[in-house]
Amino acid sequence: ESDTASEISFQLSRHKKTPSTGSHSSDMASVSSVSGSVLSVYSGDFGSVDAQGTVEFALDYDEKNREFQVLVSQCKDLAVVDEKKGRSDPYVKTYLLPDKARMGKRKTSVKKRTVNPIYNEVLRYKIEKMVLLIQKLNLSVWHNDPLGRNSFLGEIEIDLASWDWSNRKLNWYPLKPRSLSAVNGVDHRGVMSLSIKYVPPGSLGEWPRNPPSGEVHIWVKDVKDLLQLRPAGVDSFVKCYVLPDTSKKSYQKTRVIKRDTNPVFNHTIVYDGFHTEDLKDACVELTVWDHEKLTNHFLGGIRLGLGTGLSYGISVDWMDSTQEEVAFWQEMMLAANEWIEGLLPLRSL
Repeated sequence: ESDTASEISFQLSRHKKTPSTGSHSSDMASVSSVSGSVLSVYSGDFGSVDAQGTVEFALDYDEKNREFQVLVSQCKDLAVVDEKKGRSDPYVKTYLLPDKARMGKRKTSVKKRTVNPIYNEVLRYKIEKMVLLIQKLNLSVWHNDPLGRNSFLGEIEIDLASWDWSNRKLNWYPLKPRSLSAVNGVDHRGVMSLSIKYVPPGSLGEWPRNPPSGEVHIWVKDVKDLLQLRPAGVDSFVKCYVLPDTSKKSYQKTRVIKRDTNPVFNHTIVYDGFHTEDLKDACVELTVWDHEKLTNHFLGGIRLGLGTGLSYGISVDWMDSTQEEVAFWQEMMLAANEWIEGLLPLRSL
């Protein structure tokens, strides 16, 4: 097996940073197309208000009572739901994901006619610490409607596996629009915006052959809505390999973007050594990591390939691309020398 894998070694010819092409907000408009129905997670109506404002809370684990505690302090500058009356009646709701049903939801009281509610309430979960560390906390803010058509005002999601439990202080967090979070068990880790292009051997036409071997260009633009590991955000970077080659020649990475859950990388990587038939058997693996001194923490990734389970006739577990990832790769194969744009959800690999 190792001999077959080593026969195909993709060399890195160069990598460069590509200048920014400006805002990607129009790309993000299509995120909802992959999010499915979120009504299974949330009761009520999402209304038409945009998420805005911030929420202040602190997390703690009471070892003695084996209890997870969320101290919800206050919110500021929430969206106004009832424009005519200029009012919102907000409350805060929490879930532990992915198993929201088993642990149940917790809610604060409703504060009437305010976009700056003060709660100072503790929401409590009786749960073992080991179990807690494989959960995510989803904290969302809602307008309470007497007829039950509650409106979503924003949310924040925290990965408790990486939470700094020595930090018991209150911190402010920006409220985000509804995510792809935990939809029917989907593991929401953020969304990567990228473009890819295949340049076949000799297709650029200059003598003798330009390029002498085929090239795959990968332009990592940005990632939206990464998991919040610390109050200040995360220090993230992207790693890239072209599998089956896991050697240093295949390995590339972007620079680290500090304290940002929506990092913009604008980094292009070019791999040469590709023949058109290799595209069936190779897989581009892009993974996002939180940079820490002792060990980097995996945040999510994507694999671009045909997802056949096979590479050069050998069964491999990494040839597992999702339908969206396969479609993206196929589009690149069919459109030589053209940039193909994509917006793909990160997943656990």
